Amino acid sequence: MDAALVNPFVEGTLHILDTTAAVKVQPDPPFLKTDTSPLADISGMLEITGDLAGSAAISFTELSILGIVSAMFGEEMTQIDEDIFDAVGEISNMVAGHVTTKLAEQGKKVKVKFVRVCTGPDQPIVHTDSGSPVLALPFKTTMGKVVIEVCYSS
Repeated sequence: MDAALVNPFVEGTLHILDTTAAVKVQPDPPFLKTDTSPLADISGMLEITGDLAGSAAISFTELSILGIVSAMFGEEMTQIDEDIFDAVGEISNMVAGHVTTKLAEQGKKVKVKFVRVCTGPDQPIVHTDSGSPVLALPFKTTMGKVVIEVCYSS
């Protein structure tokens, strides 16, 4: 998978977490994901259309998303509720905008959009092209684990 097509997801996610919640990150080794099981507790799903087709997911452990949203809102969040769902959607929307802009700078006419929030261990993370490889990029943060998944159609 071309790093130039993956890096905008990483840059966007890390920039948004840093600017909205002062979250610092450290990458763990990336790997190819081989199934649809979630790698964390709650995920924002993104769809990629246009010159490129595919999907992405930004996943958070419960600990990480509660810490991130607490920092964003300036009040302690203690459970995954509608406010957390909304925040995951908003973070995903901001990342989608960043990725769309960065890929356009590479000459790609694409639209990256947030489509839904998935939560729970029984909610599979299904990418738009089940035959294409899914690159998982895990990160340790000051709030907990965050994982970015990117899948481009072959």
